[in-house]
Amino acid sequence: MTGPAAGHGLTGVADAGAFLARLVRLDPASPVRLRPVPGVGRTALWAHLPWDVLVVRSVPGTASGDVTVAAGELLAELSSGGDGLPRRRDDAWRWPLPPPASRPVEVLPGGEVRRIAEAAAGTLREAAAHGVAGRAVGQRVLRDALLDHVAVVVTPDEAPQAPVEVSQRLVQGVVRMGFVGAGDVQVRVAGRWVGLVGPYGAAWSRTVADLALTPTRAHPNG
Repeated sequence: MTGPAAGHGLTGVADAGAFLARLVRLDPASPVRLRPVPGVGRTALWAHLPWDVLVVRSVPGTASGDVTVAAGELLAELSSGGDGLPRRRDDAWRWPLPPPASRPVEVLPGGEVRRIAEAAAGTLREAAAHGVAGRAVGQRVLRDALLDHVAVVVTPDEAPQAPVEVSQRLVQGVVRMGFVGAGDVQVRVAGRWVGLVGPYGAAWSRTVADLALTPTRAHPNG
């Protein structure tokens, strides 16, 4: 669906603006999906990062419905003090969402999560500058290899649950979107999804093969 819609309904403008500003820096053309959270007067802002991770932040205010708009256009509207909703771009949303119910499996110190992210960034810079084992390697190949690296493995206490692997993709998601702050980060599982949930938002991922879906005109995937 496209065309004009009612106002955006967001009252947590500073929170929404911080989320959108970081998102636009990572992907200027990114869509953002607004989903009202029933019964609590809040809206979940969902987005897809360029490295196949979904991120979400809940902000005060109730959107007029489940709609997708251009993140940059919504940021401009909020920055100008406007209350309108940019033109709907529901066709731009192509990703399923994780199930609403999840279970915690581990708690990680926020400082450790940031350290893991910074170490990966340092490794990427070093390899880009000096190569790997003396051989030059393409920037994209290096980046993808680091993102696919399993940064943390959590072994649940309850048998026979399988170990939970937290990829560098998730770590980079919560850190680069500013979700960590000074608090701890929960590792959570929802079906086949793994998430990192920080004080200011969450990042979720499942296998790339699972995310390869055919685009549709509606939001049938959650």
